[in-house]
Amino acid sequence: MLVEGYTPPGNDGIMGFQITPDPGVIEVNIHPAKNWSELTEITTTLYEEARLCRLGTEKYALDGRRISTGGGAHITIGGKSVQDSPLLRRPDLLRSLISYWQNHPSLSYLFAGLFIGPTSQSPRVDEARHEGLYELEIAFQELEKGREIPPGLVDRLLRNLLIDVTGNTHRSAFCIDKLYPLENYRNQLGLLEFRAFAMPPHAQMGLLQMLLIRSLVAWFWEHPYTKPLIRWGTTLHDRFLLPYFIEEDLGTVLRDLNAAGYPFNLAWFKPFVDFRFPVYGEITRDGVTLELRNAIEPWHVLGEETGNGGNARYVDSSMERLQVMLRGAMGNSPGLDGFSHRYIVTCNGYAVPLKSTLKPGEYVGGVRFRARQYAALLHPSINPHTPLLFDIVDTWAMRSIGGCSYYINPPNGVVYTTFPINEREAESRMLERFVAMGHTPGTWEISTPNLSPEYPLTLDLRRV
Repeated sequence: MLVEGYTPPGNDGIMGFQITPDPGVIEVNIHPAKNWSELTEITTTLYEEARLCRLGTEKYALDGRRISTGGGAHITIGGKSVQDSPLLRRPDLLRSLISYWQNHPSLSYLFAGLFIGPTSQSPRVDEARHEGLYELEIAFQELEKGREIPPGLVDRLLRNLLIDVTGNTHRSAFCIDKLYPLENYRNQLGLLEFRAFAMPPHAQMGLLQMLLIRSLVAWFWEHPYTKPLIRWGTTLHDRFLLPYFIEEDLGTVLRDLNAAGYPFNLAWFKPFVDFRFPVYGEITRDGVTLELRNAIEPWHVLGEETGNGGNARYVDSSMERLQVMLRGAMGNSPGLDGFSHRYIVTCNGYAVPLKSTLKPGEYVGGVRFRARQYAALLHPSINPHTPLLFDIVDTWAMRSIGGCSYYINPPNGVVYTTFPINEREAESRMLERFVAMGHTPGTWEISTPNLSPEYPLTLDLRRV
């Protein structure tokens, strides 16, 4: 059957959805839901129909990590009509959502895909431009509860602030392209698109994301969020790219919702944490446990280059980041810095800066390292730092009590050239790259790294 012609005109009685082929994925724009029951039915049906078509909602990276498909799972909210849109009836709701997301970075990073940062598809408002928050505060003066604001003014107040570094209004964590643009009446739909959401692997996880947004909208409708914007500075990419601090911040969000009368449990989001930040492995020596877990590393767009096919802008994905978690270090003092403890962790001989989580004997820090070499990347003279050799060092005895190694490719020297064909092969790749043995013998002389005061929680092996 060949279908030709034009789509029918807009009508409240006509419901439809769109299926569009994109590079590597099939994009499905589903119809809106009126209530939670309808939303549940639509979401579960979509996942089931995809399964029956032998389509997946996740894939595997070369190293075996489970990751999102690469397509987005953007969530759009609005009203049955433009006039019914809560974002235009109460523009202060839009202010509340933007402010709360800015105050809680976990909402920007936990549900996003691999590519985050100022040049990603969904940069935060404080990642795009340094002066963005200052300008946004001026715009917020108009977006107060009880003020009558024309829909076109809402668009003009925010459209030049919710953008990426190039001025693209579509590439923003909060996209208002279809809210009420004056220059395009076809897109005056009263919609807000949350773009910092990657495709979750299960329908229940997708529904939990939407339940979180619905609860925040209901809360802010009754009690607008007016707390000031936070100047995170470099803390944003030092602290909140580590899974421990993301989970801690999310706990704060859920406590806020519980206090507002919307019960949530942090355990419900454990699948998101495990999916986004898989554990590479852990060792326990003399009662002290060292855990290595994946963390987030921003990919930066490089300068434009000219080739045979035209101009190209490459992304530097040569860097990776690990979270180092130390538990059971009971000889340490919570008030001291990471180099004054009895037990410390070293990576390739350099001490990892450890911060107390305020749980007895538990400390956390991050390690940035070059994982692979490409033709186009930042700092091309710096070679890969792998394998990474970690030691748990007892500074009282000045010796390593145990260690482990982390590899990007298998220890036998084989290089992954094809993607895993199934879950079993992917898991085996994850397991073989972590070696739970091997430490540096003899008496220790600890090398203190050249830490940046801008990134006190991160050991960047490019600087040592």
